[in-house]
Amino acid sequence: MIKRLLIVSLFFLMIHHTFGQQKNISGDHISIVFNTAAQQYATLLDSANVKMKYPRSSKNGNIAYVGIEDWTGGFWPGALWYLFEYTNKPVWKEAAIKWTETLESNQFNTNHHDIGFMMYNSYGNGYRLTHNEKYKDILIQSAKSLCKRYNEKVGAIKSWNDKPSLDGKDTMHYPVIIDNMMNLELLFFASKITGDTIYKHIAIKHAEKTMLNHLRADYSSYHVVDYDTITGKAIHKETNQGFAHNSTWTRGQAWGVYGFTMSYRETGDKRFLNTAIKMADFFIDNNRLPSDKIPNWDFNVNEAGYTSPATAQSNQLTYIPRDASAAAILASALLELSNYAGTKGAKYKSTANQILTSLSNANYLAKPGANNGFLLMHCTGNANRVSEVDKPLMYGDYYLLEALLRAKK
Repeated sequence: MIKRLLIVSLFFLMIHHTFGQQKNISGDHISIVFNTAAQQYATLLDSANVKMKYPRSSKNGNIAYVGIEDWTGGFWPGALWYLFEYTNKPVWKEAAIKWTETLESNQFNTNHHDIGFMMYNSYGNGYRLTHNEKYKDILIQSAKSLCKRYNEKVGAIKSWNDKPSLDGKDTMHYPVIIDNMMNLELLFFASKITGDTIYKHIAIKHAEKTMLNHLRADYSSYHVVDYDTITGKAIHKETNQGFAHNSTWTRGQAWGVYGFTMSYRETGDKRFLNTAIKMADFFIDNNRLPSDKIPNWDFNVNEAGYTSPATAQSNQLTYIPRDASAAAILASALLELSNYAGTKGAKYKSTANQILTSLSNANYLAKPGANNGFLLMHCTGNANRVSEVDKPLMYGDYYLLEALLRAKK
């Protein structure tokens, strides 16, 4: 009898151990992606060097480039820095330096909020890996430029200049988008490196205002909130890139998980951690998330109770596109969040590894020589403009490489 009980106990211990183990993405998957990146980016680098513009996506079968003012410019040198970090090969360091330094004049750019994307992903990674003092000075000036878009009465950084709403019913004069959470890392960095708390103050105020007005009761998120600069109050809550004003744009939700996780890391403020956790739970527990964990471009496309504005060109689409870039952003965020989330950490790490496993297989990872030199297929930029739908996106590549480096570590 005792022998039988021991056997049964051992059996259940083995079962518990098997299912309790954290399944990580394999080193083989990581190496496949970075090897693919080396092959793809060798071609992309040659092409970019000729154009001296930043590869962003593809259009009509060709690489789509953008100039220095575009918000995505920093992802290209950022991806090159990640490739150097993984391979330690001088060729990628040289390329990353070259392309980072083409962005230098953007340190004075005050035209929009995306200077964090443009400068921290390029110069920030460059400073982290080389400790080049010139990079530090450029990052500090970039943070000063970003702060010029902050309004103390509103308590948030203005994302865009005056912009018509998606439905054309009003003009937004102080629009703030959920994406803006990502640019706060530049401000936190500036406070740490200079000792001047003003940058951190602005970052915290912005995160608090986003927490107050961008989140619904279930911790889904609005894409855009427009503010009254006299009262500081929210006037409109709507979408620009999501399916409907009351729907959840999946990349926006991923930006939120990432941004609030980073804000908790930089402040230790449990409110930000709680927000990141609840936004993450909304995303990964959503019954409309496909089994491979790569989301549609919006959680509520064609769902009852969600009406797309008549002006949205997404109504022309005959299928619901996925957004692999949203998945890559989320995976990177979840890997960091797993370190702070206590007992939920295993769930977040497991989900991140499922996403990364999906993104590194043939359904989403391009074969060398294909996809115009980019890594990820099946990303969606702006479905409401039918722009970059089911295309590669450089920021999708960037966050995929970042997430894989986090998984490796």
